[in-house]
Amino acid sequence: MATATGKMAAASSPSVFMVAVNGQIESGQFPGFDDLYCKFCFVYGQDWVPAAGLEEGISQIASRSDVAPTSFVWNFPIDITFKSTNPAGWPQIVVSVYGPDFFGSDVVRGYGAVHIPFTPGRHKRTIAMFVPESTSKLQKFTSWFTGRRPEFTDPKVVARGEGREVTRVRSQGFVTISFNIVTKDMKKLGYDVSPSDMQNPSLVPDTERIRGRMEMFQ
Repeated sequence: MATATGKMAAASSPSVFMVAVNGQIESGQFPGFDDLYCKFCFVYGQDWVPAAGLEEGISQIASRSDVAPTSFVWNFPIDITFKSTNPAGWPQIVVSVYGPDFFGSDVVRGYGAVHIPFTPGRHKRTIAMFVPESTSKLQKFTSWFTGRRPEFTDPKVVARGEGREVTRVRSQGFVTISFNIVTKDMKKLGYDVSPSDMQNPSLVPDTERIRGRMEMFQ
């Protein structure tokens, strides 16, 4: 009897918690540009493991309209589930926006990153984007003439601090992302996140669908 009770206690005490992320990269504001597309990837700590979904993706090309000449609408879906034993290294999403230059070559139009929201519910984040700058006028002219603009070899560096202090950047554009967040077993492991928006009826279809997917990993 004691053995059975111990097994039941072990089964009811989870060793990991889960965070399901669902949403979309809605739109961007980039005055003076056209025909832009975006890429995304996730950066997370060593204790985090993707359990389902896509870690990276690339959107369709969006063109500006006469009604909103500075807005680009992608509505590109995000769908991923993480599991972890430690909230340290909470996932960040890194967004890179690209478009053609004068010569028709794809160049970066903005980098940005933001942490996945900590609390369950629906959230919206606007990321201030930036681009790397050449350190001299000669380098600026050379990069423009050759079509090789400054850019990061690995966009994930945007979410990390190493080496950023020596990088010259310039603000350029904004990207808006919507998130639907569902967490599982965080409170059982001692991490209290208050679901401030879970009473909103509009959240029920999204959160219930994500919860159903998370139950598959039990």
